[in-house]
This record gives sequence, structure tokens and C-alpha cells, in this order.
Amino acid sequence: MGMKRNRPRRGSLAFSPRKRAKRPVPKIRSWPERETVKLLAFPVYKAGTTHALYKENNPKSPNADQDVFTPVTVMEAPDITIAGIRAYGKDTKGLKALTEVWADSFDKELGRKINLPKEPKANTEKLDEVADKIVEVRAIVHTNPKDTNLPKKKPEIIEIKIGGKNISDIIAYAKDIIGKKLSINDVFTGGEFIDTVAITKGKGFQGPVKRWGIKIQFGKHQNKGVGRHTGSIGPWTPKRIMWTVPMAGQVGFHQRTEYNKRILKIGENGSEIVPKGGFLNYGVVKNNYVLVKGSVQGPAKRMVVLREAIRNPEDKFGLPELTYVSTESKQGN
Repeated sequence: MGMKRNRPRRGSLAFSPRKRAKRPVPKIRSWPERETVKLLAFPVYKAGTTHALYKENNPKSPNADQDVFTPVTVMEAPDITIAGIRAYGKDTKGLKALTEVWADSFDKELGRKINLPKEPKANTEKLDEVADKIVEVRAIVHTNPKDTNLPKKKPEIIEIKIGGKNISDIIAYAKDIIGKKLSINDVFTGGEFIDTVAITKGKGFQGPVKRWGIKIQFGKHQNKGVGRHTGSIGPWTPKRIMWTVPMAGQVGFHQRTEYNKRILKIGENGSEIVPKGGFLNYGVVKNNYVLVKGSVQGPAKRMVVLREAIRNPEDKFGLPELTYVSTESKQGN
């Protein structure tokens, strides 16, 4: 009969079902705990990638005090607008919205996304009325793509939790920022570790080899032109196909979170890092920008939410010194 061969299954079931995200804007379901009263995330737009040299300031690294090469992702960070505040309580089923307050005035572009009230009024007293029941306060913010080089004006709307331990301090902060614009410097600092939450690049409908990494079959299968299929999709009994069998289907356009990305720089002058000819499929950076070490999921122009690190590393080294950022053309000429 021969020896029975064993191997791990191809592909991971941890990401099932591998279907398209509902929308290109990510939804954050988990928030870190912080004592500082401030927003715990900030939405940005991915511009592109380049490379840089920085002086390693981790004393435990074998490259300590040396110039280190790294790919970096550039993301444009125009100011966000606080359109409203929403307060949550808690019952046996989890979080429950108690009340919400909207700003006195809105950008006209927000009307492209939602129906705006005809006579807006920021009635912040509603927060005080339910203060004893509040367990979490979130800001309803919208982006301002009209300030960027993006070919659109319709903003994205997301909820961002306000950090802090004392509910009264959180409510006071929420009342102060409603209707105002905040920059990325109000949320993050250089050298900080963050998580990136975004929808990945969509690849469309793909076969099981690309989707699950199954083995390509040779011999008679290849001769019949069926080498890139699943060899066996199950036994005779039970008389059904298990959901674990690798099948063709959607690849990409999934929500993914990458942890502990390091901010190498937060800058104000985008011309410092725009390559010759601009970023491919994006153009030039006209607002504040963030330089993050390594790659970030998603294509150019996609909105990425930078969140405070939920698995915050114990070792923090501060802001590294950038010695070089490449501005050479990325167009291959």
C-alpha cells in the first residue's frame, strides 16, 4: 500500500469566509485602553511607497547607531472634521447608543454622503443628561478629500473612540472639539507604534492555486488541462462537500489589520517626499503626511485608519533620525 503521507492543509481557515468587504472604508471593532484624553485613531489616504535611511536608535539592535535602509509608505493626512459625538451605554447585549450630538454647521460636501439637518444645533446638554450611564464616547468624524489631489469630494464618515479614564473629562473634551478640525499632530507623534486598518487590494475571482496555495498537479492531469484544480474534494461518505475544501472564489478586498507599524516622521510639507513625477496613481501630496516603516495594505488612494497600537510594545525608542528619503521617479524611467 505504501506509506501514508501527512502534511498541513493548504491555506488558513482563520480568514474564512474569504469574501469581499461591504465597503472600502474599514470598520474598527476593537479599541485600546488609554489614559490620555484624545482620539484613538486618524484616517489617512495611502499615496505610495519609497525608501529611506534612518539612524537606528534601538540600543538592543545589532545595527544600533548605524544607517538602516527600509521601505516606507507615504500617507497623506488632511485635517478631519468632528461632525458629531455619540455616547454609548452598556446592557446585557453589549454597547448601546444612548444619545448623539451634531455640530452647529457642516461642510457642504458632507451633504453628498448623508442628509443634513435643515437647522443644525449642537445640543451638548444631552450628554450631561445621560452622563451617569455613559461607558464610551466616540467622535463622528469625516475626512476632507477635497483638500487632497484625489478626484473626489464625497467624504468618508467613521466613528473614533475618545480615550481616557474619567467620563467627565471625556465629555468635556468631546464638547470642546465638536464642529472643529483636528490634524494628525493632535493624535499621533513621530516614533510611535500604530496599527493600520484598511481594505486590501482586490484581485477578483481566482482559482484555488492562487487563492489557497494548493499544489499544481502534473502527469495525466496536466495533459488533460486540469492541473490547477483540487484533486479530491472529499470522500464518498459523508455525501456532501465540506466547507474546508479549497475552492475558487474572491481574492483580496478584505479588511485586514497590521500591528505595530512605526511612524518614522510626521511632516507638513509634502514636497519633501513626493518623487519626481508624483506618486503612481496618486499624484502629489499637498497636506500633512505620515511616513510609516514598511508596507501598508491597500492600493493608492485607499483610506487607511491609523489606530493606537492595541498590542503596544514595551520597548519604545522615540523618534529616529531620518538621514535620507528617496524622491527619485517611481515610473521606471
